[in-house]
Amino acid sequence: MSKVAVIVPVSPFEPEEIVVDCAKHLLSLNYDGFDFKIVFVVDRKDSNDLRGLKLRELGVDVLERRDTRGKRAGAINDALDYLRKFDPDYIAIFDVDSRPERDFIVKCVEALKEDRNAYIASSPRFISNPTNLVSETVEVEYRLINFLLKRSGFKQFNGLIGVLRADLLMKHRLNEDAITEDADFATRMHCMGYKAVFVESTKVYEQAPISWRDLISQRKRWYYGGLQLWRYMNCVFSSKNLSFKISWLSALTLTYCIAILLPLLSLAPLLLLIEFRSFRKVLVTFGLLVHTILLQYSALCAIVKFVRGRGVEWSPMKRDLRQNRC
Repeated sequence: MSKVAVIVPVSPFEPEEIVVDCAKHLLSLNYDGFDFKIVFVVDRKDSNDLRGLKLRELGVDVLERRDTRGKRAGAINDALDYLRKFDPDYIAIFDVDSRPERDFIVKCVEALKEDRNAYIASSPRFISNPTNLVSETVEVEYRLINFLLKRSGFKQFNGLIGVLRADLLMKHRLNEDAITEDADFATRMHCMGYKAVFVESTKVYEQAPISWRDLISQRKRWYYGGLQLWRYMNCVFSSKNLSFKISWLSALTLTYCIAILLPLLSLAPLLLLIEFRSFRKVLVTFGLLVHTILLQYSALCAIVKFVRGRGVEWSPMKRDLRQNRC
């Protein structure tokens, strides 16, 4: 019987409602007879933090930390140490806003069993809270990302949301000094000759930022983390996988001059109408214009901070409590 562990890092700022609902959702998934363990790593915000208690009442394991060492990467690494005795074959990683479909883990494990050269399997990502112009714009962006992921030689699943081979994750762990530990790990795995599998027969939903301010903060961090990946340039260039090299280089160059795509926005109304079959969605064209400008601004800010040797601050994203289920 295969063993599957599920890890969910929880920052000090995540609302109790979102965290509890996440646990309930993960407990409802199909584990197809797997021996499984769900571990929430909770970074306590103060002595009155009851989130760990609420989670234990639901029957999941809870690892509480009194500091935020390594932030998300540190929380996942601590969970890996906690899970050594359980000795899982596969490890699924989710965020508190992740809402995978019921068959997500089963489908991803099947994909990993079919391809021993794969280190992670994940699925298309969709937005669970398309409630305003900001989140609806990100919803459109995710449709584009799903399209590109199917064709990319460097499949980078944000947050490592998916199911990973436990032996590789346990051995190589996450880099706690990396701003984007997910992209860092993905780059290292691809450099070693492993690949990511895109499972189109299932889905996972998550929340998008609901304010432009949160979007800018998130993307500054992502762009800064991307710049840190250039440390692996020699390793990438040494890879024999041409598709990986082209996709990796494109991700770390073209996305930093995103403004060159502005002329293509003239096609947005027609494409939105075709994709969503809704005239109302055509209004998101304005959001895409703002989105592109803000992405370019975020990229430039990240470059300036990186060149000056300044880090980027992690700030919590406001959650939409009305949309905590997919």
